[in-house]
Amino acid sequence: MPDLGRRPPFAAERRVAVAAAEAGGRLLCGHFGDTGAVRTMRPHGDVVTALAPAAEELILTRLRHHFPHDRILSRGAALPATGTGRTWLVDPLDGRDNAAIGLPAYAVGIGLCVGDIPVVGVVHEPVTGRTWHAVTGQGAHDGDGARLRGPRSTLPGPGPVLAWTQGQAVDRADRTATALRGALERRCRRVLRLWAPLLGWSLLARGTVDGFVGYRAEGVGLPPGALLAAEAGAELRTLRGAPFRPGFGGPDTGRGFVAARAETLTYVLEEVAAVLRRAS
Repeated sequence: MPDLGRRPPFAAERRVAVAAAEAGGRLLCGHFGDTGAVRTMRPHGDVVTALAPAAEELILTRLRHHFPHDRILSRGAALPATGTGRTWLVDPLDGRDNAAIGLPAYAVGIGLCVGDIPVVGVVHEPVTGRTWHAVTGQGAHDGDGARLRGPRSTLPGPGPVLAWTQGQAVDRADRTATALRGALERRCRRVLRLWAPLLGWSLLARGTVDGFVGYRAEGVGLPPGALLAAEAGAELRTLRGAPFRPGFGGPDTGRGFVAARAETLTYVLEEVAAVLRRAS
């Protein structure tokens, strides 16, 4: 007889990650708009706020309590493992520049990788209180358990709506980034620069945007967001069209991607390829 009490793989990990992300989000919302939280400017111009470390400590404490032997990496901390081969990735405040100026566009992201393969991804939007989560092979869902269906397969008539992200280390004068954005803005209906990549992934997973393009993307938030979109049906490719593996290690030059579906994916990859040919 089947074991009716058996839970699906990573059920406990998903549950803990969702609860931790939402707790971190409540903390962030409680101090939203507090201009005194802005502390300093980093070399690339992005602000650092006092909110991120507080949310980070809360989330890391919860993860360490439930999974004491797993490695944990976040933007501000790294906690070692004891040989499990599992790594938790935490972005306690994705979109901190937005939050610091009072723009309500930010998210909390938590992911779990086995080796370098994402198996659990959680994105929580504190402003709306909405949460989206995915487990490898089990689909992507919203906080009520409804399955996310991802972007459309057909190319929309007026052209696709895309989200765009680039890493903080990308120079303002980077010719490839400038050329890619310019070409996409000319050939697509709209290109959103949210400065909060996890929001881009959640929009793609929900089908609100048609595609997502990243250039030298940040590593910590990439696996959980990419897993969310992939489990909702999006295909992930490198900028040159090969299958994209959303890892968190290695140089950021290997973290360029196009995520979309069917005709939209082909269309965007053709536009990207034309830019890369001219740049070579």
